[in-house]
Amino acid sequence: MRKRLRDKLSEAHPKEELGKVYSSFDVIGDIAIIKIPPSNTANAKTIAKQIMVVHSNIKTVFTPASSITGDFRVRVLRLLAGENKTVTTHRESGCSFRVDVEKTYFSPRLSFEHKRIACLVKRSETVVNMFAGVGCFSIVIAKTVNPVKVYSIDVNPVAIECMKENVKVNHVEGSVFPILGDAKDIIAANLRGIADRVLMPLPEKALEYLPLALSALKPTGGWIHFYDFQHAPGKENPMEKTRVMVAQKLNSLDINYVIANSRMMRPTGPNWYQTVLDIQVT
Repeated sequence: MRKRLRDKLSEAHPKEELGKVYSSFDVIGDIAIIKIPPSNTANAKTIAKQIMVVHSNIKTVFTPASSITGDFRVRVLRLLAGENKTVTTHRESGCSFRVDVEKTYFSPRLSFEHKRIACLVKRSETVVNMFAGVGCFSIVIAKTVNPVKVYSIDVNPVAIECMKENVKVNHVEGSVFPILGDAKDIIAANLRGIADRVLMPLPEKALEYLPLALSALKPTGGWIHFYDFQHAPGKENPMEKTRVMVAQKLNSLDINYVIANSRMMRPTGPNWYQTVLDIQVT
């Protein structure tokens, strides 16, 4: 499909510009979101229409009109082609997720990570997902592991409403518990010392909230999955930069821990990368 679309577009658009489109071409349900190079904005609608011709399942094509900002991690989208709608149903790992692509954060590029974490969770664990969005990590875990208990926190009311519907649609009502609020307040009030595993899939706040993640773990310890964005130009190693930063923080808190695994998940921009650490706290 992508080769066919490239062939159609290459007749009228330079290869380097098509490469920029494809590097940020995401499909969420029946909605495509593409970044158009500034030099090619005049052809944006043509590109969007060709995407819909080649990918017949796509009903709507947007381009970002702003960057991802704020506590809700959302952005403004501009319609290029198709239906003017922002709500869709996305499927991955045998699960269905209702998503509002403009009012909630969602990345289809995290599907491998959702499944990777789910495969690490053991039966009867208690998990705290501090930044749960529409519930992807939480629900994939619950569908993969049974029994399990996942406290699924997010500060965005729209994300929580989507999550509640996703819990019902995927039949995990007894395993995933959506909670609206700031994870800092929720853990401090109700979730101290209960978790075998804590997920921190919000790089912008992970380091600040790390002490709260530690307080959510059981007294015997457990696992923290720490996500980060790192700028690593040249030969710098983004995983090593994250390891050093987190180690300094944990050492300052006098914590016994082992960084059992580090992984570079994906590039997010020129010399920017998303990384993850699997930390065992003993």
